[in-house]
Amino acid sequence: MNPDTAFLQGIPTLGRWLRTGKTSSVELTRLALHLLETRGSALNAVAHLMPERAISEAELADRELKAGRDRGPLHGIPYGAKDLLAAKGAPTEWGSFAHEGQRFETDAAVVKRLKQAGAVLTAKLSMVSLAGGGGYRFASASISGPGRNPWDRERWAGGSSSGSGATVGGGLLPFAIGSETWGSIVVPASFCGVTGLRPTYGRVPRTGAMALSWTLDKLGALARSANDASLVLAAIAGPDPRDPSSVVGPYRHPARNRRPLRVGVLREDFSKSGDKEIERAFNAALKALEATGARLEDARLPDLPYGAVAGALVTIEGRAAFENVITGPKLALLNDPEQRTGLAAGMCFTGVDYLHAMRLRAKCRHGVAGVFQKLDALVAPSLMNVATPIDANLDTAFADGGGLLQAAGNCTGIPCLSVPMGYGEGHLPCGLQICAAAGDDATAVMLARVFQAATRWHKDAPPR
Repeated sequence: MNPDTAFLQGIPTLGRWLRTGKTSSVELTRLALHLLETRGSALNAVAHLMPERAISEAELADRELKAGRDRGPLHGIPYGAKDLLAAKGAPTEWGSFAHEGQRFETDAAVVKRLKQAGAVLTAKLSMVSLAGGGGYRFASASISGPGRNPWDRERWAGGSSSGSGATVGGGLLPFAIGSETWGSIVVPASFCGVTGLRPTYGRVPRTGAMALSWTLDKLGALARSANDASLVLAAIAGPDPRDPSSVVGPYRHPARNRRPLRVGVLREDFSKSGDKEIERAFNAALKALEATGARLEDARLPDLPYGAVAGALVTIEGRAAFENVITGPKLALLNDPEQRTGLAAGMCFTGVDYLHAMRLRAKCRHGVAGVFQKLDALVAPSLMNVATPIDANLDTAFADGGGLLQAAGNCTGIPCLSVPMGYGEGHLPCGLQICAAAGDDATAVMLARVFQAATRWHKDAPPR
């Protein structure tokens, strides 16, 4: 087993190694801990290593597999969890100086479900402070420092799930759990050249996870492929009575692809500020999709204020989630001035403002649902630019908010995958965004798997 490439192989291959005796869970876990401690620290990707818990879980996995008790495809596989998920045995600091040393004595629901599936928790992974609540101007808005990109350490890994993207992108872990309120899985997946799966809102329970926006927050996987991310989703999905928003039923990993899918293409305007190499990569990705038999046609989303609605909800709900920080001395501990100002600005909104936003979101959901009455999926570039310089002003770099599909997708809660589709400026990765109707995560996964079966970008790794 080559330690430089072991975690680039994918979950099924690692599973075969475990079951045929080529390696053990303890061996994989020790490798992951070593890579996280060395290369992960250089990327500012690790919030807290968990060696004692990890080795204990790995030893149990080896004993069970040897005894013939197989918990499924994740059994014995090491992973990392974004530091907004509570996990016994380590602090859960939410990337925030205002929550330094914070601990919880129980695991988040997702961590519990992964433990039941036999996966091995190795580390809490770095994140942007409070998952970006209130906004932030620089990548350094984190207790861990700016998340560095494994393809170029002078570039950003993306927020707010920076550690999750960097560790999977750098081959330090086979998968990691991230979260998305507005772009926090899609952005690091695109920047770091990995697959990110944002499930339908309500598909995965958020019990034990930091709340930023109760009606927008979603938990999902970053992995080497759509197939791997889907295996993880199957383990963590399903309602939890402690999270009343987790109302979508269990997810079943699709066994095979269905008929050729009808795919709507949303075209971005690259003429002003977009990376022309990403535009070329997107056009090449469309040709690859069409060659698989997918039926492509240009599409448009209804003209509705998706970004404004999502922005209002994040601001108002973030104000409620962090009221104790906003109104107390801990606000001054947040190291990004824009975040301090943005959180406090939530105090200016009224209940009427919130009701207006919720009513407009109902119209947005209806409008997007209508698009999927004629189409199985929508595709667009994940972003119009490659990873930003580590010291870039993010207000300028993300002036477009990440694109229309990202805003509409998060506003309406539809599932999405960002999958590698080639390279942009400086031979840095870029992503293809694949979305499906709310509740139809399997169709988005199937299209992503078809695309990845026809391409090899998801198999690439940054140069050592």
